[in-house]
Amino acid sequence: MKEYYKGVESLKEQLLFFKSDAVEPMFGEKVFVKWKDREVPGRIIEINEKVALIEVLGDSSEISRDVLVRFTGEMFTVSVSEEMVGKRFNAYGEELTTGKKPIGKEVEVYGKPINPFFRDFPKEPIVTGFSAIDGLNVLVKGQKLPIFSVSGVETEDLVISLVNQIQTEETLTVLGVIGLKNEIVDYLIKRIVGNTIVFVARASDPPAAQVLLPRTALTVAEFFAFEKGLDVVTVLFDMTNYCDSLRQISSKREEIPGRKGYPAYMYSDLASIYERAGLIKGKKGSLTMIPVLTMPDDDITHPIPDLTGYITEGQIVLDRKLYQQGIKPPIDVLPSLSRLMNDAIEPFHRRFASQLYSAYAKFKTVEKLASIIGESELGEVERKYLEFGRRFLKEFIGQEEGEKRTLEDTFAVGLRVLSLLPEKELTQLKEEDLKRLGR
Repeated sequence: MKEYYKGVESLKEQLLFFKSDAVEPMFGEKVFVKWKDREVPGRIIEINEKVALIEVLGDSSEISRDVLVRFTGEMFTVSVSEEMVGKRFNAYGEELTTGKKPIGKEVEVYGKPINPFFRDFPKEPIVTGFSAIDGLNVLVKGQKLPIFSVSGVETEDLVISLVNQIQTEETLTVLGVIGLKNEIVDYLIKRIVGNTIVFVARASDPPAAQVLLPRTALTVAEFFAFEKGLDVVTVLFDMTNYCDSLRQISSKREEIPGRKGYPAYMYSDLASIYERAGLIKGKKGSLTMIPVLTMPDDDITHPIPDLTGYITEGQIVLDRKLYQQGIKPPIDVLPSLSRLMNDAIEPFHRRFASQLYSAYAKFKTVEKLASIIGESELGEVERKYLEFGRRFLKEFIGQEEGEKRTLEDTFAVGLRVLSLLPEKELTQLKEEDLKRLGR
């Protein structure tokens, strides 16, 4: 028989302050909160000598202090199963269409980051089909490589292409949708194809669900990566909404805020998510993570991108001006970086990327000069750089919708645009590389 207890002393929307001498609650314990004809799950997020703080993980509308609480004595879990592949779930691991959980192994949602002692170093590249990433900012198996977007850029198209193009026979993609509007969620679900597992917490869902969702998605991803031996790529979109929900909950708990009102522990909270990605010695699979976030006010020093950058191994930065010019994906390669790239690529690839970076940086300098004195006043070499830069953006960075380039395709396009420059300007390439240019 299920036992329910009274003891809610006060409440703040989805936070219940519970006190009762009849039970001994545990930190992280799963509970059920009941009022009227409804029962929703909850989790104990704080305990002191007198009061347990319960976070309601569901719709708490019309909740009142006369609610009843049922304690389970268990941690919050999600059911994981191979049957989940290709299906869509909410933050609690329930199917969106049926509301049922898959029959499988129950695993605690609030898992732990990988112990550094057992980590293996990432050294194998993942081909995404985008030249700006595969050629210049290589994604490596087990890496955490975030995408920093800006307002006004339709990031969902890039997310859809990434998720669809990364899939192979041995690669599984997991997409976590956090705090997005209904029309964007529906658009994503409609366009995602193949064996992608999708988890959804809409903007209309409670903040607690948005905070829970990345952990649910990662728990399932860990099952497929480290128990089934697959290479799993987890995309979390949009982590800015996650952080905003974290701030809302922190405010309701009356915690002392940190930078810009975000909780002071946001760094460690984000690390508990990001550090679940990686490789484990002795295990076949890998868990690669691509957190996608929208930089508030386009500010890369804002706490969300700033803290994310500290924890992760690089960043892919999107640019609004490129997007307005019709260049998709609008990746600005100069501030973008993959810190693990050099250990995962061949020597020619390193020289190729270095030469493209060098030439593009020179183009940006020449472009500024041309805006001041005019193109007609530029020397012959400077005009070559202008031509190179424009074609580099249009042909190398820009791709047609659905165009998935192989690594050889990326090399071919990059060498083609580099061939516009005089040989004396190609200082990063060796003689055998110049032969590939037909020099």
